[in-house]
Amino acid sequence: MYNGIGLTTPRGSGTNGYVVRNLSAVRSHSSVQDRSAAWDVAPPKHREPDAEILEHERKRKVEVKCLELQLQLEEEGADEEKIEEQVNELRQKLLAEANTFVQNAKALKPSDTHGIAAAKKEELNKMARALGTRTASEAGRARGEGTAA
Repeated sequence: MYNGIGLTTPRGSGTNGYVVRNLSAVRSHSSVQDRSAAWDVAPPKHREPDAEILEHERKRKVEVKCLELQLQLEEEGADEEKIEEQVNELRQKLLAEANTFVQNAKALKPSDTHGIAAAKKEELNKMARALGTRTASEAGRARGEGTAA
């Protein structure tokens, strides 16, 4: 390990463990104007959330709650018809609520990238409305990014 960088041991890594600096990744900006111009040329992209993945995740959460209710009722010894009826009622109620539910970005797991992207998009739109500027989706269309069909 060199200055806290690199492998503690090269064993099993398929390398000799020698640390080499990556010179191709270094970008030097001679002035503040150059740095600010780099953002104008290529502003950071925000990936659009996939609506199908978000919908699938909502439906999956509903089915998990329905399954929990079904298992609970089976442990209590309820009739199959009564179990099916209550599970269907819960499913209809949760699906109706899921369409109006807004997810909090802080409650999401880091692996839920599409949920985080949707929350970020909503946050950017909220900020744009507060500042009186265009929303993120309008700005994306103006740059020609649009949604993929």
